[in-house]
Amino acid sequence: MPSTTTPRTPVQPPTADEAVGHTLLNCLLREATAPEDRTLADGRLVLRLPHHDTLLRVRVRRASLLGAHRFTGPVSIRESLPDGAWATIGWQRLAELVHAELSLRTGTENDEFLDQVADGHRAVASALGRWATLTAPGATPDSAGGPVDGDARSVGHERPAVTAATHSRGADRPGDPLAAYLASEQSLLLGHRFHPTPKAHGADPDAWTAYAPEEGARFPLHLLAVRERFLAEETAEPGGAAALDRTGEAPPGYRLLPAHPWQYRLLGDHPALRAAVARRDVLDLGPAGAPVTPTASVRTVHDGHAFLKFSLDVRITNCLRKNASYELAGAVALTRLLAPVLADLARRHPFAAVLREPAYRTLALPGADGRPDRTLLEGFGVIVREGLAPHTPAGTTPLLAAAVADEYPLGPGRVSALLAGAGPDEAAEWWRRYTTLLVPPVLTAFFRHGVVLEPHLQNVVVCVGREGFVERVLFRDLEGTKLLPDHHAAALRTLPREVAEPLTYDRQRGWDRVVYCLFVNHLAEVLAAVADLHPETEQALWQQARATVQLSAEALGRPRQLQALLAGAPLPAKTNLLTRWRRSADRDAGYVRLPSPLTVPPSTDRPYAP
Repeated sequence: MPSTTTPRTPVQPPTADEAVGHTLLNCLLREATAPEDRTLADGRLVLRLPHHDTLLRVRVRRASLLGAHRFTGPVSIRESLPDGAWATIGWQRLAELVHAELSLRTGTENDEFLDQVADGHRAVASALGRWATLTAPGATPDSAGGPVDGDARSVGHERPAVTAATHSRGADRPGDPLAAYLASEQSLLLGHRFHPTPKAHGADPDAWTAYAPEEGARFPLHLLAVRERFLAEETAEPGGAAALDRTGEAPPGYRLLPAHPWQYRLLGDHPALRAAVARRDVLDLGPAGAPVTPTASVRTVHDGHAFLKFSLDVRITNCLRKNASYELAGAVALTRLLAPVLADLARRHPFAAVLREPAYRTLALPGADGRPDRTLLEGFGVIVREGLAPHTPAGTTPLLAAAVADEYPLGPGRVSALLAGAGPDEAAEWWRRYTTLLVPPVLTAFFRHGVVLEPHLQNVVVCVGREGFVERVLFRDLEGTKLLPDHHAAALRTLPREVAEPLTYDRQRGWDRVVYCLFVNHLAEVLAAVADLHPETEQALWQQARATVQLSAEALGRPRQLQALLAGAPLPAKTNLLTRWRRSADRDAGYVRLPSPLTVPPSTDRPYAP
């Protein structure tokens, strides 16, 4: 289809100061202000902090029906005096104001919050600095300061050049699809724009730089060879653990246990491990093998074929990224239990698939009580996730959905590149196909099978064809997949209680999770990227999403919750700011309710004025 518009100039990335400031404003807008505290007029958003009695202002490049506005430039403040002048403030001052506002609102303190915002700012500044260096005219592959080859044992990690591969419309596929996919995983330099500390990591900057995806890290795994009686392993199928065995070569009488090198640094001096090494029950083979690539989750790596999800005793955003014992067993249990569900979804929705997690392996050295030492059991647990190749149609390039939705030109695959030069009609057709592939399998899983998928932007990979249209969607990460007990009571009774309970959500919690991940986190952000190209189409894009839901509702027998969604039920948005403030587990996060843009359009078009 021919292009009908002149390509737009990509919006340039913000500074780290602006990125952090805009993210904090997003959180305030969504979670800490009421409708009477917001004014959107003359290209500016003004927010009043109700407990601190302070006005904040920022320019709006494009307003959003869902309140997910595009900000530009610095944040300004006007304190106290009604007629006082506006003064620009930095991200530190804004973070202090958020801290003060939440302290007054909740009656509690959080002495970690400001440090976490600062940690995130450092990570964003470093990643943006590296990106600027690599994309500068005349940049070379090693211009970011890291080696691109050499002895992996001495280097520890590699920094490859950021590939410029993009799936251009109407052109042959440039470069290697796998390289483009991995570049998309490593392109999320700014993080979740509705999380107050999306790049906070609780680690020293040097460690983070060595292993962070946004720093272009690659590194060899740290291999242990373990006598079989000191391993714990479970597989859902023969050969499920093959990805672990091919990481190296174990001596006779031993089996391989790969470890994330950062995690090995954290646990390598554990007394039980050191004693086992001294007894030669565990052989420390050191860093070995081909480098792996960390994906957007940091602790999950791609080895060129499959994914390995490691434990990492580092707090990243809300959570300590460790594979708890119930999560190890739960991944394999879900892979078994979901087999008939996934077969049915494949029949009903052949253009979607769910990546299985068929095995885990970990270290089971006895502790003082004779049972496996829990720190080592969970700390060295690794889950195998199947790779993309069996599910990727020929001639397509897999791309992380979060990279597709990126507002800024920071990596391959973003909507502004996939739709470069496309007119409104072609953009609308691209969006129709996208919603048609993404929405129905998620709703079928919930209403027909009682399965809660978690299709947020980092849990979905889209396979893009030569013309830039999405041809298949892949859902990943069974940690977020839950079961409704009324559908799966018999199967859940076969599992230990400590495994079964974390695998379940009640129906309301499950539905909130589905709607939040599918509509607020995912569709709204991809839609925003399309609307950036053609702002006048935003309402029509939401109506196309509504039409897709309507068709699914009819196919599923018009379930009550879908009817409510179509009738204008507010959309749940996860309270990342309040969850982080209260230091709650992600599973216990609450929701605020947003006015739904899925309703039939009103007679006047007022962006986000609930």
